Amino acid sequence: MPAIYPSTALKNQQREIKSIADAEIVYITENGRGKYVFMSEDVLQKQIDEAVEEALYEQRLGDALRESRADFEAGRYYSSREDLMKAVASKRSAHD
Repeated sequence: MPAIYPSTALKNQQREIKSIADAEIVYITENGRGKYVFMSEDVLQKQIDEAVEEALYEQRLGDALRESRADFEAGRYYSSREDLMKAVASKRSAHD
């Protein structure tokens, strides 16, 4: 569960907030609504890296789905696991 503090905690609990912000995002609310977030540069970089990796994964997944549809439409499909594994091995060796 994310760390959530009222804006008054910035004055009264600075050490605690800074300590938590070294490891994760700290959310600061004002009148019960989200207002600010605090985090260390390392946490920010980790969030950026995770977002980039997720976007790249989604892109690769979309590419794979489009490629598989094109393969199927062109008649390139396999009726046994062995044939599929041979094709995968062949494709991997072509990339090496």
